[in-house]
Amino acid sequence: MTTPHGTSSRHPEQQPFEQHEQQYAGIDPAFVFDFRSSDEVDGDTQRWSTWLSVEPLARGPEPRPDWVVTSQAAVDTDLGVLKTGKEADAFLLERAVPGAEDRPGNAVVMVAKRYRGEEQRSFHRSAAYTEGRAVRNTRDNRAMAKKSAYGRSVAAGQWAWAEFGALSRLWSLGLPVPYPVQVDGTELLMEWITVDGEDGPETAPRLAQARPDAGLLGSYFEQLREAMSTMVQAGLVHGDLSPYNTLAAGERLVVIDLPQMVDLVGNVNGMDFLLRDCRNMCTWFRARGLEVDEHDLYAELLAHAF
Repeated sequence: MTTPHGTSSRHPEQQPFEQHEQQYAGIDPAFVFDFRSSDEVDGDTQRWSTWLSVEPLARGPEPRPDWVVTSQAAVDTDLGVLKTGKEADAFLLERAVPGAEDRPGNAVVMVAKRYRGEEQRSFHRSAAYTEGRAVRNTRDNRAMAKKSAYGRSVAAGQWAWAEFGALSRLWSLGLPVPYPVQVDGTELLMEWITVDGEDGPETAPRLAQARPDAGLLGSYFEQLREAMSTMVQAGLVHGDLSPYNTLAAGERLVVIDLPQMVDLVGNVNGMDFLLRDCRNMCTWFRARGLEVDEHDLYAELLAHAF
């Protein structure tokens, strides 16, 4: 086994079990293990897994996928920037148990979405999306109103929690969204949606970059309509749905970027957001030869809502 640095962590007195066969003769091998310590991580790119340091409600909904790594021995390693956005940056992060990466459930690459403070964001329509949301802690309310450093941190954390809550709810409804692993402050860890590439898994392209044939194009639209119908039946609207906020993962359409998801009725802008979502998506599909109309889709969705 090696430490996260890639160097051996074995004490000189610790030797593999195979070199002590005579010493351990007669003992069931199941009760013998080769202990090695690993007590340091690279502070620049690594940390110990934060899975157990967050409260249970900050972890993804159950039943959890088999690939979620919950071991306390796991190490989180930043693999680099995946993309930058208007309110957050996304990184690839590997969570793995050193020396046991080949065992099922001991290693996974996820997306770490880290929200920026208000002074660094360019998400100008925040007020419209947060209509109806409340912060119970009066200290937090005062800090955000004053736009202090603490207040900006609270605001960024609210967006992370908002997306975590949206993903958790939609995942539980069976919708095609990334599985939310956990949220910790301003950082949200979620499933990395991939396609097979020449050198292994690659990030699935945005729908805006895809060039599906006629059959797949129609399938994508049906998947979109079904997903939007399920959301509306639950009283929810994406709020910023577009071909740039959906991924073409092979034959599957996956909806992403959900911090601004709103209540269809509770938010005064809910109906307008829904119509805009319909327009954004239908415009893209129509430009690729599929005869669809945003007003027809909007009317159909409202029929599911009421």
